[in-house]
Amino acid sequence: MGAEPPSLRGGCHGDGAGTLGPRAEVRKLPAVPRGVGGTVAARGSAAMGGSGSRLSKELLAEYQDLTFLTKQEILLAHRRFCELLPQEFRSMEESLQARVSLEQIFSLPELKANPFRDRICRVFSTSPARDSLSFEDFLDLLSVFSDTATPDIKSHYAFRIFDFDDDGTLNREDLSQLVNCLTGEGEDTRLNDSEMKQLIDNILEESDIDRDGTINLSEFQHVISRSPDFASSFKIVL
Repeated sequence: MGAEPPSLRGGCHGDGAGTLGPRAEVRKLPAVPRGVGGTVAARGSAAMGGSGSRLSKELLAEYQDLTFLTKQEILLAHRRFCELLPQEFRSMEESLQARVSLEQIFSLPELKANPFRDRICRVFSTSPARDSLSFEDFLDLLSVFSDTATPDIKSHYAFRIFDFDDDGTLNREDLSQLVNCLTGEGEDTRLNDSEMKQLIDNILEESDIDRDGTINLSEFQHVISRSPDFASSFKIVL
């Protein structure tokens, strides 16, 4: 995807701490810490929040430090994630190692009506098949879509979500799928071939600065920088 993306909390990653190898290497995206579930016992099990939202104080503080979320938002995220798990997986340690299918994640009211829900979840999934989310994947997702995430972070992930074929550019096919997601694919709303071509031609005319027939990340971010409502609209709040 070209240039290395910004860290979720830039000041927290100066020494490399908090970015876990697997996620950084495979997806080249900023990340919350990986593998913390296996160290929960060593950090203590002080309960915080209500039933189903127990996170150790140290782990909660680490998540807060490495995301844009408050402690209350993290606890709420953990509770909502646990509600998607079978009862026997709702303890702190089990819930941090469990994974939830995308179909279950799609059942959340905050995602159910989002036309990009499949792409959003697949971008944040760290499973090999990209078909499930761990709690930390879910937390990473909510962090990027929070009110306090930076425009740079939001635009980077928006580009990744709209890059349907994951080739690092937005080509005509990506733009066509993007438009169909926004307009819906019903007969009464779907654009015909001529309308779609004209719209994509207009998008490329405005956005494709180097005239290579695609939109790269820097070109996309240049367009987004002129859209004052983007950051506030790129949001998911539980």
